[in-house]
Amino acid sequence: MSKRIVITGLGCISPVGNDVPTTWQSLRDGKSGAGPLTRYDATEFKTKIAAEVKDFDGKDIFGYREARRLDPYAQYAIASSLEAQEDAGLKIDDQNRTKIGVVIGSGIGGMTTLFRELKVFDEKGPRRVSPFMVPMMIADSAGSLVAIRLGIRGPNMAVVTACATGTNAVGEAAEIIRRDHADVMFAGGSDSVFLPVAMASLSTMTALSKRNDEPKRASRPFDLNRDGFVMGEGAGVLLLESLEHAQERGARILAEVTGYGFTNDAFHISAPAENGSGAAECMQQALDRAGLDVTDIDYINAHGTSTALNDKSETAAIKTVFGEQAYNTPISSIKSMTGHMLGAAGALEAIVCVKVLQDSVLPPTINYETPDPECDLDYVPNSARTAQVKHIMSNSFGFGGHNATIIISQYSEYGV
Repeated sequence: MSKRIVITGLGCISPVGNDVPTTWQSLRDGKSGAGPLTRYDATEFKTKIAAEVKDFDGKDIFGYREARRLDPYAQYAIASSLEAQEDAGLKIDDQNRTKIGVVIGSGIGGMTTLFRELKVFDEKGPRRVSPFMVPMMIADSAGSLVAIRLGIRGPNMAVVTACATGTNAVGEAAEIIRRDHADVMFAGGSDSVFLPVAMASLSTMTALSKRNDEPKRASRPFDLNRDGFVMGEGAGVLLLESLEHAQERGARILAEVTGYGFTNDAFHISAPAENGSGAAECMQQALDRAGLDVTDIDYINAHGTSTALNDKSETAAIKTVFGEQAYNTPISSIKSMTGHMLGAAGALEAIVCVKVLQDSVLPPTINYETPDPECDLDYVPNSARTAQVKHIMSNSFGFGGHNATIIISQYSEYGV
């Protein structure tokens, strides 16, 4: 019999809160984290808005010297991991550290560090470039730094699947436990890419919203007048354990990871297949792995980026898999409030799924004003909704055609 994987701890840094309770309350309240860009002068840019993390000071956690060295994406990942560990009440010592691991991915990695050191190289020459540039910018550094700080010596790797990263990290961490390579895994994603060159590229691609005069209304997944996503940043980390391990240490079990699927569109480097075929296959994989039918899914936490192609494609995929049941299944996108946190998005959305199961509240898709004939499902518009929920599907889709879906369920001692 396959090992059961449970969730025992949660941690996050987001544009709407620097911990899980604050973030969740903001999402329930329909609060947007978007506003004018403050990280650089955006005067000459078509997009001048973003959903930035606010009031986070790494010096409070790492001290001045280390905070100056660490890339923001790594700081967010470490802070989220510390919160998840505390939330889970997990003690790490010589008795268990080799059976605890980390899968924390990033869509981009330490791009802030790279951009800063390129400027140093251009202005001051090669001798002034930091010796820490490479280890601080690579996509696996966040997970490695978490392991160093917590003394974790089990499996450690980074997943890089663009915007599907966070969901893949949770799914792969669960598989590592199922293979008995670890008893406990820190799993999630982290990104921070508020850099002129990155934002310029995405803007030229027409991926970003240009609704600069009303940033809090700019991200509007599934709305007819959506014009692109709002860039977000942050991290989300979940603590996963085998059921046996959690029970042995008397852990509080929050939820269970019951299904996982991942596929590729093999269609385009940045655009999804319009019919959502790859995404549909991914969702079906997750259902099959969980042993569930579409009628068992009580809520879908959508990828829902607020781009014209993605929202239409995801809606088509849901209809392919769910058939008429698609019209009876509530769906929402928290990216309407957090913006798109790239590799961290799926991890934060997995955390939200756990909170939905705990509180029986569905977060809204805010800024939903004008229905799109091609996006005609129930997107929980504008206000949170109470609902009895047992099984949740969470979708993430990324550049390169990456698709990832997990199913998170209420924990029951009797299983699904």
